[in-house]
Amino acid sequence: MSTDVTTLQTRYDEVRAYTEQLAAPLSPEDQTVQSMPDVSPTKWHRAHVTWFFETFVLAENEQRFAPYQDQYWFLFNSYYEAIGPRYARPLRGVISRPGAHDVGMYRGNVDDRMRGLLDSLDEGTLTKLAPTIELGFHHEQQHQELLLMDIKHVLSLNPLRPVYAGCPATSGVSGPLGWHEYDGGLVEIGHDSDRDGSFCFDNELPLHQQFLAPFRLADRLVTNGEWQAFMADGGYRRPELWLSDGWARINAEGWQAPFYWIEQDGVWFEHTLSGTWPVDPELPACHLSHYEADAYATWAGKRLPTEAEWEHAARSEDAPTGSADGQPPEASTWHPRAAGPPTGGLRQLFGDCWEWTSSAYLPYPGFHPAAGAIGEYNGKFMSSQMVLRGGCALTPPGHARASYRNFFPPGARWPLTGVRLADDGVVRAG
Repeated sequence: MSTDVTTLQTRYDEVRAYTEQLAAPLSPEDQTVQSMPDVSPTKWHRAHVTWFFETFVLAENEQRFAPYQDQYWFLFNSYYEAIGPRYARPLRGVISRPGAHDVGMYRGNVDDRMRGLLDSLDEGTLTKLAPTIELGFHHEQQHQELLLMDIKHVLSLNPLRPVYAGCPATSGVSGPLGWHEYDGGLVEIGHDSDRDGSFCFDNELPLHQQFLAPFRLADRLVTNGEWQAFMADGGYRRPELWLSDGWARINAEGWQAPFYWIEQDGVWFEHTLSGTWPVDPELPACHLSHYEADAYATWAGKRLPTEAEWEHAARSEDAPTGSADGQPPEASTWHPRAAGPPTGGLRQLFGDCWEWTSSAYLPYPGFHPAAGAIGEYNGKFMSSQMVLRGGCALTPPGHARASYRNFFPPGARWPLTGVRLADDGVVRAG
């Protein structure tokens, strides 16, 4: 990360402006709704990422620091126990005040103070502080993606079927499913600053070696049409396909199709940020839990990749050029695209759906969380979660990379998640 003041200020302004750009199509009422405990109101996201800069940058470095509003530290702390108590997550939607406009005032105040702080710091202090500021950029990008996932759920419950923005995804082709074989062996997994860029989250470290058996990876994501075949074959009614917890979950909640699918007069429709449209068989099947992904793989006679297999493949000659930098989100539709015809390489690795792996979210060998409250960022969640890789159509430009480890509970369906199949490869004679 550059410690040049102008570069930091430019990057700060870009990230902060993009959050406001995402919130701009929403009314103050839209920004207040919390449709389930996993979803946070839009205005809460806008305030929380501002709280992050105020708490971790301004509080320790601004002369004569005073919080913008004392209770905001309580309202907008997410899970940092070392900072102090916080408002209950499932109740964020009952906080009508501060309103969306007031949150904008809070953001503007902190932005002005951040710019003033950057102008006042000497080179040594700026160099020391730059990693925390950069973490704030990437933290805000995470919430930009969550903002879109969350408002998608909020709007899905409105019988008027309001549109967030964009136009319907154009139909394309996905082509036949192909396979790429990998010999495996001893491979490097994790973030390498020389190869992957200077920034990473702590859960991507340390770089380490891991042995992989030969494996195969599908060259694209599972499509809606393929998922409909799974449904038609009784996929949601056959217990032999499901993990025990998954079978209990689908029966308790009545799952019969992907999360945002709605059946009307025998026709399946899909809710998207650009409206509700007939299910396109060529587009990737998305908003699927890990339980559904695993059941589909079992039905197909395959399995899900491990996260090490996925990362190794993403770094291979089969991966798309420039994949380590991620791809711009499909902002015209805010939805995954069709894979297109076969390219001879892996398709849809970045920028369509977060891809479930079979790997539990656990620390890498030698992992140690950072000291202080910042150390609560990732390590405390390494339990009861599954790893996803790749990025999705809502991921901000430049945020994805091959070593990035996303994670969600196995029953989560509101994230923009999809399925890439894997299989065991051929063990060749030496």
